[in-house]
Amino acid sequence: MLVAALELIDQNGVEGFSVRDLARKLGVFPTAVYWYVESRNALISGAVSHVMKDIRLPKADGNWQEELRGLFRRYRLAVRRHPNVAVVLGAQLVSNESPDPAFIDAILALLEAAGFKDGGLVHAYNVVIAAMVGFVTMEMASRPADDPQGWADAHESHMQSVSAADHPALARHLPRLMKKAFIVRSSSGIEHPLDTSFEAWVRVCLHGLTVLLPAADAAKSKGAVDAKSR
Repeated sequence: MLVAALELIDQNGVEGFSVRDLARKLGVFPTAVYWYVESRNALISGAVSHVMKDIRLPKADGNWQEELRGLFRRYRLAVRRHPNVAVVLGAQLVSNESPDPAFIDAILALLEAAGFKDGGLVHAYNVVIAAMVGFVTMEMASRPADDPQGWADAHESHMQSVSAADHPALARHLPRLMKKAFIVRSSSGIEHPLDTSFEAWVRVCLHGLTVLLPAADAAKSKGAVDAKSR
């Protein structure tokens, strides 16, 4: 059922997903669907969980920066395969309806092993989740469903009309930004992936997390990151 629900979300988006269409796809009455799930939200949450189910979890006994780097990359690849779920990741709490305890536990165990403690562990966990979800959610944002090409053309025309006298920095860098920068772009990351910006984001987040570590652990982690960069 969740596979069928995900196929419909891939096809029609979350807003266009309905229990009636799912029942039609399964060849049953809509009431039969509710024998197995309590609501449309539960189906959406289950579809999101299905997208995430095969992401390899980080290992607590590995290098924590490299484990997180790999997790961020694997998460992004999973969402790229089903970009229509991006709209509920982080932005809607329905995506929390069926949390995977193993996923949360693995991240916490990795952060504990890295040296994060008490309140610092909570902050680090929130940074990891925000870093993992935030960039990808923005990158995979889709064009408006209503006349998507017309919207894209109008947006590009608007950006091209920016006054160099009034906004010199934006006008100067606009050709470089048009398909590669948030807010300025008119296409999704599916059409124009932000690969290099994503890797820059990951580096910044990993370096930033060391600031939250106790001094001794931070110095050790910084040395590991510096050695990796050389």
